[in-house]
Amino acid sequence: MTLPLITLTGHAQKEAWQLKVLPPVERIGEEIWSIPVPFPNNPMRYTLSYLLLGDGDAVLIDPGWDSETGMEHLAKGMRQAGIGPTDLTGIVATHFHSDHLGMASRLRKSTGAWVALGEKEVRRLTAAENLDLVLRDDREQLAFWGVPADRLAETALDRPSLTHLQNLADPDLRLSQDSLVPAKGLNLRVVTTPGHSPGHICLVDEPHAMIFSGDHVLPRISPHIALELPGPVNPLADYYESLDLIAFEDEMEVCPAHEYRFIGMQRRVAQLIAHNRERSAEVLQVMEAHGPETVWDIALRLTWSRGWESLRDFSLRLALSETASHVVYLRSQGHTIDVPVTDPSWAAIT
Repeated sequence: MTLPLITLTGHAQKEAWQLKVLPPVERIGEEIWSIPVPFPNNPMRYTLSYLLLGDGDAVLIDPGWDSETGMEHLAKGMRQAGIGPTDLTGIVATHFHSDHLGMASRLRKSTGAWVALGEKEVRRLTAAENLDLVLRDDREQLAFWGVPADRLAETALDRPSLTHLQNLADPDLRLSQDSLVPAKGLNLRVVTTPGHSPGHICLVDEPHAMIFSGDHVLPRISPHIALELPGPVNPLADYYESLDLIAFEDEMEVCPAHEYRFIGMQRRVAQLIAHNRERSAEVLQVMEAHGPETVWDIALRLTWSRGWESLRDFSLRLALSETASHVVYLRSQGHTIDVPVTDPSWAAIT
């Protein structure tokens, strides 16, 4: 079945994506600006941060990865919009990932702006947690998924990554479903959209016909729906439900945190649902044909865009956690899959 295509609106953003360079700062609506913030050493390359100017208030959505270079780009974009960093009123992160929330702590310290997250978003790691214990548990989880001993080091979390997570900002505000971001002159309604993370949110600006979609809906790639432990029991089921919730119309401009802007939320949601259904069907085919015993055994037989052998380091980890989320989802739909996802001695996932 051929699904209808989305309509490109971020032409300069797409050109920059294809050329593997940063896109320009753009005024994309009345007092709405798109500011790219570099995401170093990652194939996504940058986060699209959005600055919205209201009646004396200024709100930044997804300030991006924390770095000196990123701060320079952000400050330059703000100056182009006519404000300085100290004019910032609030910061909204669509979810608790470093390429979205990372700069929030630095900005809050320098501007006094509040930081907001969705009410259901969870912090992955607190400052008080024992990192040695976290590292050990992570390796045990990966080994349980079948990762060979000689691949554990590249796939497991490391101490610098965990320290970075510990330093991410805690929110001053929590935003609930259908609440409005507290900023004068702005009309940003919150839609709770779990899946990519437990408490991911999108922001709907109906007066300007825009949806700020974070990582929930991207124009080209399918957002990663990971099984992260401890975490949601069935993230893929959550993702399907929240895709239905955000696909309430098809003519607003979608402003994602990566890649480029487009029109056609309903069309893109249909594509994302179809993609994930196909992946679940492929998992079932692997189960029937090969009788795999571990998540690793399933993942290595699935179709990956650049092939299984190309997956290394964090990309390999993402592939495994995505496969695990499909196993859990298929079980919830009544399919018998004997491949274990969690050790029975841990908090069980059924």
